[in-house]
Amino acid sequence: MEQRVVEIELKLVSLEDTVQSLNEQIYEQGRQLDELRALCRMLVRRLDDSDSLGGALAPTDERPPHY
Repeated sequence: MEQRVVEIELKLVSLEDTVQSLNEQIYEQGRQLDELRALCRMLVRRLDDSDSLGGALAPTDERPPHY
């Protein structure tokens, strides 16, 4: 019976570690998602600004003629 309790406790510790690891991954992915949303908002603003200027992007954004 004692061995069985020890095995259950070991499994519980392993599960707690797994839950902690998954929580950390979820937090990191949420942070990355926030960054991507901010980047998307910036890109949308940039496209809107280029549309208001007649659709011309900055020359550094244009592909060279040989592409």
